[in-house]
Amino acid sequence: MRYIRAYYRLALVIALGLLALSMMVPIVMRIAVDPFITSSIEEVPRAEAALVLGASVYRGAPSPILAERADTAIALYTSGKVSKILVTGDGGSLSYDEVTPVRKYLLDAGVEPQDIFLDHAGFDTYSSMYRAREVFLAHSLTIVTQDFHLPRALWIARRLGLDAHGVVAAGGKSSPYEYVREIPASIKAIFDVIANRQPKYLGPAFPLSGNGEATWY
Repeated sequence: MRYIRAYYRLALVIALGLLALSMMVPIVMRIAVDPFITSSIEEVPRAEAALVLGASVYRGAPSPILAERADTAIALYTSGKVSKILVTGDGGSLSYDEVTPVRKYLLDAGVEPQDIFLDHAGFDTYSSMYRAREVFLAHSLTIVTQDFHLPRALWIARRLGLDAHGVVAAGGKSSPYEYVREIPASIKAIFDVIANRQPKYLGPAFPLSGNGEATWY
């Protein structure tokens, strides 16, 4: 019985140690990319494009969290910090499309059609960054998303060789659950980068120097 109790104590210590280590991953990522994050449009360096990461849509319109990202990208565009906007997300089916509603949102805000690029196969953050580099031939990006998500997105982008900075999307505060969810997502990001995982879809190149309308359909 004494040996069984010792075994369970050891297992508990190991489990707690692994949990603590896992919780440290997004914290270390945040520290690593903190010099490249800002909440000020004026402070961010000029880049080729603003990268709007996907989120939920409701009845064909961007959810509040996605609208916040789009609004920040519009501010970057109108201030001359970027000349293009790359919208990435899950647009892989007729029944669900995260990118087309953002395109309409950007057009309504006065963004020129040729400056809007759509990535319909950005099924996760890693795929979005990989495809930005390989499909859209991006060199420099300003990544736009909420505070809980930005360190992981920026860490992946810079590990893939992109000259990336990040702007925190203006709006409501992130919930504790969203930060907790970053723990497994950040661990997965490390494995994706180490393995140099190739996204499910790549396809032909659509350079950001071209006309974004070619990517709409």
